[in-house]
Amino acid sequence: MRLGVLDVGSNTVHLLVVDAHPGAKPVPKSSKKTVLRLMKYIQPDGSISERGVERVMESMHAAAKLIKNAELDELLPMATSALREARNGEKLLKRIRKETGIDLQVMTGEDEAATTFLAIRRWFVWAGGRIMLVDIGGGSLELAVGDDELPELAMSVPLGAGRTTKRFLLTDPPTDDELQALREHVRKLLPKAVRAFGALPFPDQYVGSSKTIRSLARLAGSVNDGIGPNDRVTLRKWQLDDWVPRLAQLPSASRSALPGITADRAFQIVAGGVVLSEVMAAFGIEQLDVSPWAMREGVLLDYLDRMPRNVWARTA
Repeated sequence: MRLGVLDVGSNTVHLLVVDAHPGAKPVPKSSKKTVLRLMKYIQPDGSISERGVERVMESMHAAAKLIKNAELDELLPMATSALREARNGEKLLKRIRKETGIDLQVMTGEDEAATTFLAIRRWFVWAGGRIMLVDIGGGSLELAVGDDELPELAMSVPLGAGRTTKRFLLTDPPTDDELQALREHVRKLLPKAVRAFGALPFPDQYVGSSKTIRSLARLAGSVNDGIGPNDRVTLRKWQLDDWVPRLAQLPSASRSALPGITADRAFQIVAGGVVLSEVMAAFGIEQLDVSPWAMREGVLLDYLDRMPRNVWARTA
């Protein structure tokens, strides 16, 4: 059965196509993405600018062509924080449906966290014990914790790498004052989450997911991609704190020359590193195990879990 997940996020429009089989992990067939950087088109009133709307539509029309050629049995289209929070988001969603036929399902922040948690639980299986998830997207930070496949607590905080870059890191490279202002902002928003998670049993394992965290782990020295059975990827706080100040001294155009930093993430990787450093400090996390699976894989797994077995028999 061929499935596609279309993820319209704050930074990219990403189509992941997989072949799914009963009792096995989804097998990726293709992965296509268009860089969007939607956060930079958010206006002071919270709406997406006209140019931003056109960029979204260009990306969605391109995605529609890819979807048509992919010969999918099912498309799972979703949108996250940027469209969810935009004042004109609903109007844009209607236009997308009308012009492309793609009916994007807008996920709540808690849904994002819970769906990503499912993916990392499946990746690390039950040997991980009680897991806490840290995921930094373009628009928001997702946190979740639990012993099972559904988290006991899931929370979304508006501390995404793209959002915080746009608001605080106004020069390139950023100034010390801008970096300090961002750190102070993160410290103001985290205490509520720290109290809520602190009231629950202590995790056995901390897991980071998202392109931002994978990029930072690669920069900090990981030589594995995390895909193989023995490819454990970790990111230690001291490594992160060693690299973030050095990253901040470089203009964004130069950062992509570093290991793990892709051109589409270079402009927001400093803010992502600052947010992650503050999160790890606030929760007392010294090391993150890095998951190659995140929300898109969680969406696929959730869909497969909900399929009746008689449908599997017909499509296998």
